[in-house]
Amino acid sequence: MTTIDKTALARLDQDGRLFNAVLKGPTSHPGRFGFRGDIALKFQPQIADEKRPPDFSMEQVLTAAQEGEATLPVLAGYIHSFAYLETVAEVLGGLLRPDGRYFIFCNNIDLLTSYRVVIDNITYMILPCDESTVWKEMMDLMGVDKNDIKKLDTGAKLDVVLDVAARFDATSPFISFAEGVARMEPVKNRNANRPV
Repeated sequence: MTTIDKTALARLDQDGRLFNAVLKGPTSHPGRFGFRGDIALKFQPQIADEKRPPDFSMEQVLTAAQEGEATLPVLAGYIHSFAYLETVAEVLGGLLRPDGRYFIFCNNIDLLTSYRVVIDNITYMILPCDESTVWKEMMDLMGVDKNDIKKLDTGAKLDVVLDVAARFDATSPFISFAEGVARMEPVKNRNANRPV
């Protein structure tokens, strides 16, 4: 059975960055370890042994690592602000590969836009995400019908979406990180219009 310590997720796990996991275990593919949850990007200062929530995270992450491989071929996640992309690149440094597929959904970019940003030779596909979830957005983007996978378990469902995502070809324009920061909109409060 595949364990996390034999995969590219081991470092993040040892650093205490993987939390709120919906799935953190083997998937339906032999030798593959899946993760659905949050990755802490910046920790709050800890006082004594008090455990505090992260300052900010990449939320709703979908990824999987193959046993014995040093990098993650596919990853999708949500960040509150496009500006956090630089921190994502730092935290995941060495765990991504130039030919990988990395989908970053942002709260504060124009809902009608998408683009690609390259940091340290890694291409990130930047996509808007307003009131949806990364899971639903990825299902839509990949053209996966929920009825086709509803009988599968959590790991097998993740495999289906990530397998399609690994072959995804983006056509969005390239912009620099600085251009992306200049285009950023204010971060929207996701709870503003929700009924109480």
